[in-house]
Amino acid sequence: MAKHTITTYSPERFRQNYITPAKELDGLLKPDFTKFFLVKVEALLRLMKLPVPPVRTTNHTLIYLTQGEATMTIGSETFKIFRDECLFVPAGQVYSFSRRDKNKGYLCNFSNDFLIGRFGTAELLNDFEFLSVWGNPCVRLDKQPSTFVLHLLKRILLEYSHNGLNNTNILHAYFISLLCEVNSAYKPLSPSPRTQAVHLTNRFKALLFANVRSRHCVSDYAALLNITPNHLNKVVKNISGKSPTKWIDEAIVLEAKVLLYQSSFNIGEVAEAVGISDQSYFSRLFKKYESVTPLQFRQMIEKSQR
Repeated sequence: MAKHTITTYSPERFRQNYITPAKELDGLLKPDFTKFFLVKVEALLRLMKLPVPPVRTTNHTLIYLTQGEATMTIGSETFKIFRDECLFVPAGQVYSFSRRDKNKGYLCNFSNDFLIGRFGTAELLNDFEFLSVWGNPCVRLDKQPSTFVLHLLKRILLEYSHNGLNNTNILHAYFISLLCEVNSAYKPLSPSPRTQAVHLTNRFKALLFANVRSRHCVSDYAALLNITPNHLNKVVKNISGKSPTKWIDEAIVLEAKVLLYQSSFNIGEVAEAVGISDQSYFSRLFKKYESVTPLQFRQMIEKSQR
């Protein structure tokens, strides 16, 4: 069986698959929108082909609401944000959404290359934990930082609407300021101080994100981290509230869900693609977390697409 790779959509391919072609869209997305774009949420949402099934994209996405609410599944969890709150989807993370909520705000999509710009370095990416798969995607802003963030978003949209990426240095300067303002309000998922344990837990999550199809044992990740499985269990459970085993199981099921949407593989082939040779075990694992079997999940997908 040929190995199926989950599609990671470029902005152009995502546009082709999930946004209705319209003259209005050409005014929203300027040339080079694959590097950066900023639009009003309500303007783009009107053109979305919903539901958007679990997908990955090559760019980061930021949503900031000024009115209403928005719901999105990111990774294995569902998040809801309200006015003066931000939601981030890091590049490469699985996400999906199905509701056309009545909301207003701003949606920004940007690449690592744009974020680094002419004067930055790759280390800049490490300064913003919300752009990491282990970070907290939801940022709630108090009155003062939300005022600053909204001002910056309006200024960036004005520049982008009139000049696209012609004045990249101006856009970049304002955008980095925006991320710094958001970062000042950011709270990590773990309330613990930035200790070695937190660092170790984040390293485990990053390794899991990269190796979910080939490494399913806690001992595998403990070996990669040069620690004992018992120590990894203790640290991850203490910091995240979930055992490494549960993190691994949820990551496997998430990969399987995307494959069930994107591929025509039968259930055995999906199981094999996520690294499980025993189809019965795979079905039991899937049902444990989704409350339905993989076959029932596939049937639900087909029904929703009729």
